[in-house]
Amino acid sequence: MLVDSLNWRVQNEIDNILSKPIVPSELYRAVRDSQLVGVSGYSKEGLPVFAIGVGLSTFDKASVHYYVQSHIQINEYRDRVILPSASKKFGQPINTCVKVLDMTGLKLSALSQIKLLTIISTIDDLNYPEKTNAYYIVNVPYVFSACWKVVKPLLQERTRKKVQVLSGCGRDELLKIMDYDSLPHFCRREGSGSGSSRRSYGNCYSLDHPFHQQLYNYIKQQSLICEPVEPVKQGSFHVDLPEPAAEGTEIAKTIQSELQKFGNRNRIHDSLDGLKIEDN
Repeated sequence: MLVDSLNWRVQNEIDNILSKPIVPSELYRAVRDSQLVGVSGYSKEGLPVFAIGVGLSTFDKASVHYYVQSHIQINEYRDRVILPSASKKFGQPINTCVKVLDMTGLKLSALSQIKLLTIISTIDDLNYPEKTNAYYIVNVPYVFSACWKVVKPLLQERTRKKVQVLSGCGRDELLKIMDYDSLPHFCRREGSGSGSSRRSYGNCYSLDHPFHQQLYNYIKQQSLICEPVEPVKQGSFHVDLPEPAAEGTEIAKTIQSELQKFGNRNRIHDSLDGLKIEDN
């Protein structure tokens, strides 16, 4: 697995990916507005807190390669900059992060995103293993609960133990492991799981948030160091997209099947609601 990962890094020039900014900045902003991820702060133990807007991410403003490039850049920036900086700040080795997944807005349209999400998760499994200490899932709609019941048994035990589905926005449980200032914006108060949460104070998804400003400026600076003469060319940094592992494929198919069942039930329910019973 290590040799395969090293080969992947060499063949795809991953060591140089932090010197390849997504340009122009309007395109990068569009990627950020449709691939919702950011760092909201740190846990009490010093682990970076990554917030991920699973339900509201649309992945519809750019090609697959731009989203994969952006995801790998965030992974690399985490490993090369954020984790070493956190280790120094907290005076102890910090090699993992915490992820808070917001399911607000999760709909049947997520079916169209399963392939891309499977590619991204496969890249993480093969090349960035064991980088997440815990997953906290919040603002859970019924459609997620239905999928989770059938997906949970398919997960490896070590992964299953890392996942916690919290009630509501998860604020009270998350405050046990992080300060209020480090809470993702969608966990700040009960009822924050509304569509307007994307615009609330401290939205760490936004390109204007300090995390993304620092990340984007870092990448632009690295591009000047590596290629000081040539102007930055527009175009995505192509990475070979991996074939999902058997486990990932099975999970993706299971999610797809459950979402389709859920959709069929809703259509039947809507049809029944539309029937009128005439009195004779």
